Amino acid sequence: MEELIKVTKQDGIAEVALNRPEAFNAFNLEVISSLTKQLTRLATDHTVKGLVLTGKGKAFCAGGDLRWALQFSDTYASSFHTLASQFNCTVTEIRRMKKPIIAAINGAAAGGGFSLALACDFRVMEKSAVMRQAYTSSGLCIDGGGSFILPRIVGMARAMEIMAFDRPITAAQALDWGLATKVVEDGKAPEEAGNMLKELIKGSMHSFGWSKKLITDSFSNTFEFQIEMERDGLADCAEHPDGQEGLKAFAEKRKPQFRA
Repeated sequence: MEELIKVTKQDGIAEVALNRPEAFNAFNLEVISSLTKQLTRLATDHTVKGLVLTGKGKAFCAGGDLRWALQFSDTYASSFHTLASQFNCTVTEIRRMKKPIIAAINGAAAGGGFSLALACDFRVMEKSAVMRQAYTSSGLCIDGGGSFILPRIVGMARAMEIMAFDRPITAAQALDWGLATKVVEDGKAPEEAGNMLKELIKGSMHSFGWSKKLITDSFSNTFEFQIEMERDGLADCAEHPDGQEGLKAFAEKRKPQFRA
C-alpha cells in the first residue's frame, strides 16, 4: 500500500508530503492520524532541524475528505467531531514544535488545507496556487485553528470578508495580505522552502523554539504573564550553549557558530 505521508530527510531538513494526489491530498482519519504521528516523531528527531510540509501532485491539501465524512457513521456530527479532534492534534503539534515548519503550497490549499497552511510558521506559495477557506460554502465553519490564526494575520475585517464570501485567494493577494511569506514560480515551492530552512537552521534553534512559543502563547496571556515568560526564556537562552556562544561572539565582534 502506498504511504499516505511521504517523509524524506536531507541535510537536517525533512520534507513531509501528503500523498493522496488522486484526492488532491484531502485527508480522512487515517491520513491525518498518520500526519500527526510523523510530526510527533520528527519533533524529537535530533537529526532534523526544520520541516517542509507539502502535497504530492497538483494540490497542497483540499482539506477534510467530505466523502469519507459522509460515509463514516450514521451522523454527520460524529464524523466531523472525530476528524476535527485528530486535526486539532495535528495543528497543535505544528504550533508547539520547537522547529521551524514551512508550508510549500504547490496547488490548492482549501478548507482544512487552508487551516493547515496557516498553522505553519511560514508559507511559500507557487504563482498558480490558490487559497480558499471553503468551509462556509459547504455550510460548515472553519476549524483547525483557522479562526484563531486568520484574523491575527490579516485583521478582523479581512478575516470576516474571507469567511463570508469565500472567494479564492490568489498567490498575489495572499502575499499582499500577509498569508504568504513568499511567492515563487510553479514547481519551486518545496525547493524555496528548503532554501529558507537552510538559512534558518544556521541560527540558534533553541532561540527559535523559545521565540515561537512566546509568540504563539502571547495571544492568550496577560501582559504580566507574558513578560514573565519572556524573562524565563531569556534566562534559559542565556544559559544555553547557543546563548553563551552568541554573547561571546558579540563581545569578540565575530559571527556566532551555533551548534549543528
